[in-house]
Order: sequence, then C-alpha cells, then structure tokens
Amino acid sequence: MTLEPTSAAIIQLAWARRLGLDDAAFATAADRLASSPAGPRDRITLVDESARAVQFLRLFGVSALVGPPWALDAAADIPDAELAQHVTLLTLTRTHGGHGLGSSALFFADDLPLNQPSEDLTVSRGNPEAIALESLCPPDDVNEVGLQSLEHRFTIMHPEDEQASPVACGAYAEWEGLLADMGVLVAPAWRRRGVGKLAASIAAHEALASGLTLQWKADVSNTGALAMARSLGFATGGLHAGVLLG
Repeated sequence: MTLEPTSAAIIQLAWARRLGLDDAAFATAADRLASSPAGPRDRITLVDESARAVQFLRLFGVSALVGPPWALDAAADIPDAELAQHVTLLTLTRTHGGHGLGSSALFFADDLPLNQPSEDLTVSRGNPEAIALESLCPPDDVNEVGLQSLEHRFTIMHPEDEQASPVACGAYAEWEGLLADMGVLVAPAWRRRGVGKLAASIAAHEALASGLTLQWKADVSNTGALAMARSLGFATGGLHAGVLLG
C-alpha cells in the first residue's frame, strides 16, 4: 500500500519532534533535495550536549543525525549507508560506552485491510493478561516488543481454555499524538497460526479509529516481524539506528 502525502507529512512531523528537531526539518530538507537531487548530501544534524544516545534516521530519503558534538564530528564524512548500520555507531561511540538499541526498519500505514477472525474471540485490554503472555515468551522477544511501554494493549485469549490464557497481543503507544508505534507478541505455541497478524490488525484498526497513522519498527534481523509488517500492508518508510551512551 502507498501513503497519502498528508500521512508522510504527519510522520515527518512526529519524528522531528521525537528527535528534538524543528517541526519542518524533514519537509524542508526533502524540498531542498527535490530541487537539486544531484547536489551534495544534505543530512540534518542536531547537536545535543546532554544527549544520552546517538540516533541516525533515514526517513523518506532524508537523513538526520542527533547526538553530542563529538559524535557528529566523527560521523561527518561517513556515508548514510554506513551510519544506518548499528556496528558503525558502536564503533564511533566505543570510547563513550556505546551499546544497545540496534537498527530497525520502519514501516508505515494510514489504512489497512481488515483482518476478520474465523470465530468469535475474547480480546482483553487489561495489563495482567499482557504480563501473563510475556511470562510465556522468551526474554529476548519480550524485550524487543516491549509491551509494557505500549499503553494500548489488545490481548487475544485462548478460545477453549477455561483459564483464559493469552495467546497473542497487539499493542501501540502514541507518539506525539500523531503516530501509533506498534508491537506484537505471540506465545510460542501459537506462532505461525495467524493469531499474531490478527492481534496486530485489531490494534492497528483501533489506532486508525483514533486518528493515528501507523508505525511498525522491526529489527533488521527479525525476519518474522519484517514479513508480518509487509503481509499486513505496511509500506517501507526508512530506517532508524541508535546507541545508548555510557
């Protein structure tokens, strides 16, 4: 699926605010690149003396780098394609304790096909059900999805279990009142059975009904999450890489 131009502008605005840039930073840079596509690289930069992380973003063809001055100086001559790799940022920040975050592909949608269940389902919005689901999953999966940081949760319960155990949860957090940053967690015994896609669809349509544009972040090495984003109908929009300092 493709995004409406207004949706792309909303995404640019949300990320600009998220990174501490001027609201029009991405739109202005995009216009400048469109008028002189053969010109030199025009990366947006923001020097933040108190930054606790270095972040690189490639969004709809426009790049931005945010971090302390020493990091921006070290990255000045490094091409975008290299900065997008987590290992490059780790190398740049090694002496400052750079660690974590990784590189994530970004997908977006302003509309999605409705994924209808084949039977009646019980969907919980409660936190205990989401916590119970996390207890069934490997810690790496739990940490990557981060359900506890996604305040709107929709957990599908086992249709035939008297104990009503959770099988999958689709969730999202609001970014800047504009984006729904999504995540999905599925119990290992229920993977590859379509419930993750269904949980994601439920959360996505709740977010769309609230007037939000959808965002899906997936680690570049997580083939399952990348495939789910594409199968749901999300469009590729960019890449985010970052490291925490100290």
